[in-house]
Amino acid sequence: MSLKFIKWLSVLQKNIQVVPYLKTSTKGQKRSASHEHPGGIEVYWLKIDCKVTSRFARNVITSRAVNRANVSKEAVFDVDLPKTAFISNFIMTIDGVSYPGVIKEKEVAQQQYQRAVSRGQTAGLVKASGRKTEKFSVSVNIAAASKVTFELTYEELFKRTFGKYELYLKINSKQLVNKFEIEADIFEPQGISSLDVEGTFLNNDLLPLVKKSFSGKKGHVSFSPTVDQQRSCDNCTTSLLQGDFVIKYDVNRDSPSNLQIVNGYFVHFFAPKNLPHLPKNIAFVIDVSGSMSGQKIKQTRAALATIVEDLKEEDHFNFILFDSSVSTWKDKLIKATPENVKEAKDFISKITDRGATNLNDGLITGIEMLNKARESGSVPARSASLIIMLTDGQANVGVTSVSAIQENVKNATQGQYPLYNLGFGYDVDYGFLERLARENNGLARRIYEDSDADLQLQGFYDEVANPLLTEVALQYPENAVSDLTQNSFKHYYDGSEIVVAGRITDNDLKNMIAEVNAEGAENEVTFTEQADVEETAKALEEQAYIFGDYIERLWAYLTIQQLLEKRSTATGYEKSNLTAEALDMSLKYKFVTPLTSMVVTKPEDVENANETAIADKPQEAPPSSPYYSIDADPHFIIAVPQKEDALCFNINEDPGIVLNLVRDPVTGVIVNGQLIGDKKSSNDAGPQNTYFGTLGIVNIHLDLRLEITTEEIILQNGIKQTRFKWLDDVILRQPGFTLIIKRKKSLEVSMDDGARFLVILHQVWKKHPLHRDFLGFYTLDSHRLSEQTHGLLGQFFHSIDFSILEVHPGTDPEKPDATMIVKNSQLSVTRGWQKDYRNDVRHGVNIPCWFIHNNGEGLIDGVHTDYIVPSIF
Repeated sequence: MSLKFIKWLSVLQKNIQVVPYLKTSTKGQKRSASHEHPGGIEVYWLKIDCKVTSRFARNVITSRAVNRANVSKEAVFDVDLPKTAFISNFIMTIDGVSYPGVIKEKEVAQQQYQRAVSRGQTAGLVKASGRKTEKFSVSVNIAAASKVTFELTYEELFKRTFGKYELYLKINSKQLVNKFEIEADIFEPQGISSLDVEGTFLNNDLLPLVKKSFSGKKGHVSFSPTVDQQRSCDNCTTSLLQGDFVIKYDVNRDSPSNLQIVNGYFVHFFAPKNLPHLPKNIAFVIDVSGSMSGQKIKQTRAALATIVEDLKEEDHFNFILFDSSVSTWKDKLIKATPENVKEAKDFISKITDRGATNLNDGLITGIEMLNKARESGSVPARSASLIIMLTDGQANVGVTSVSAIQENVKNATQGQYPLYNLGFGYDVDYGFLERLARENNGLARRIYEDSDADLQLQGFYDEVANPLLTEVALQYPENAVSDLTQNSFKHYYDGSEIVVAGRITDNDLKNMIAEVNAEGAENEVTFTEQADVEETAKALEEQAYIFGDYIERLWAYLTIQQLLEKRSTATGYEKSNLTAEALDMSLKYKFVTPLTSMVVTKPEDVENANETAIADKPQEAPPSSPYYSIDADPHFIIAVPQKEDALCFNINEDPGIVLNLVRDPVTGVIVNGQLIGDKKSSNDAGPQNTYFGTLGIVNIHLDLRLEITTEEIILQNGIKQTRFKWLDDVILRQPGFTLIIKRKKSLEVSMDDGARFLVILHQVWKKHPLHRDFLGFYTLDSHRLSEQTHGLLGQFFHSIDFSILEVHPGTDPEKPDATMIVKNSQLSVTRGWQKDYRNDVRHGVNIPCWFIHNNGEGLIDGVHTDYIVPSIF
């Protein structure tokens, strides 16, 4: 039976959610909380308490519950946090005794976590869970008639977007709560200019319960409905509180800058207004490869059509489309006249998907077009040039090495143009797109393949649609400040804000002057802000409810974030230094970051179960994940992105055996593989190595069969049969189906339902005394298959969870052994690696993974012989 729970959600910017909820179960059996009251766990208080000082928020989420049953029960506290937030504290209080969290270096915390799990203790952690969220979860066993309080604190700096700061709460209360509270106190030294509250569930009865006020520097919002006011109908137990609750505000801007100083630290906010807009020059670089088929390309067309309508007549633009090759709408940037916009919309309506992914050449073409426009003077001298790239895949034609692409793009832009990368879908190499953008003064965003993807694309464009300044440099008194956060920016956009923080090293500094120099639409501009150090500090410290070290923590927050960003593109000695510095600051300021964890332990001498929780800030999933593959002997590799890890196993069977790899009864997709063995003489003894020599891919709904051997590819479409050799480069597009063959290297097959597979051809010397040619198989869009997908590989297209305990030396010093808990089984596993040949067919790339022995027994459903089928089709 599904768990009844109370869930409430607060978000610090649009689409960023914070959701705590409690769910309960008895030992060994989950129960519905709504059926347990008064004999179960009752949540009697839920509160979000948010204090905002100068855009920096400290949020405390509190949930209190009591176990009214006569047996012990488990309460689980789950919170969805913004990915940009840092947890700074967690306290669990049971029967009046508090157990606070401790921030530790990640590996140290992980060891403590593994020891706790090996003793049977429950645990919690932070993990990726949504568009811009990650989940914190902790469970605790509560004795009969006992109480528990969960209190989680996290901190985050608001980002100004479209002229507003947002506190976004998504309420999804599944149960009535005796005391439900949302409180937000806002203090802005510049003064609050507007404060609004919106709510999708705020009907005529609930609207008067929203209390909002602002005067001068202070603002306050509260919402606290009674139990009866929460009811969705008379005398029912379902809650009306389901939907969005959004607080939006902005500050007075009498001057373009604001300097604030407290306890030897300063923060400088820069957001000028009433400036003329710069004309912009945009190279739209659009992926139109076969994987963009269906909904993706439709949404891209819809977004681009809306975007071009928003272009101003002084703007210049062009479309660069890339698949296997590169094509352009026009041979140069053109002005956004009404006639050109009309023609552009007609061009957009005819964009179709085709071919492979030549990402490198698409980007270089866009950059060269911007360079020529500048050199020829065909665009205004005072204008903002930028590149917006949309892609859903990885480069598989032309330059395919990510490091080579990064180097090529960096050399081509020479720091002149910011690059904004929009990664479409789940299988995109987002880590690569993020590094590429950061190295070129831009940023990356994920575009999620939902019904609103076109709105996501347009929303991102709107953020950069109105540049006001370029080459923005913020300067401070020389020899008086240190440890500055980023203080130079390529562009400043209308409705946004630039934030710089640092330390004041001159104890005798009386007046602090900040100077901003930039290029405007008409001329060079300079802005100057002066602040009296003592008066500014005193004015801020007098506010009773402000956390006094907020500027120092804001500085630390920004510094750590920027160190982590630099670290993501650094290598060698530089990366080691950045890691050490970010780790040191994370520990000093008690932030859960990708380098640290927070551990909460309930001491062993306390009655009931011992509890350990680990709050673990995740990093972006590693490049090219999630993916699933089979290669070599045959090695199965299963990516588990939420663990930032992988599982692997081998299948040992005789040559000639056919194994079912993927079977989806909904989409009609089936993949089988037949084993071949090494060359072997009659005198050889013992088992021989096996590989896949033939693959069969079927789409029942399309009446399509594809037989792939090391010699040829046979396509059977209805009654028509077509044969291809590996010696040819082929791009074949048919309704619902695309086939791309790269000569002597690989084959990619894409289907309209989203299934997309890659086959690698491994060739050896024909006269080799032992080895034969063989095939590798990789999934590229497995998430598009249905929930009913199964097979040796297909069963892992759905999420899988595991825990690693008791890591200890194995027989090979470089490959430690461990105990794995997976699918309620305890397995002995070994740390090792397998080869991924997608980008390097000859040498491959080592993928670290936990190896499951005995043909994957305990990891796969059933045993491996259950997957043997009679023939390739």
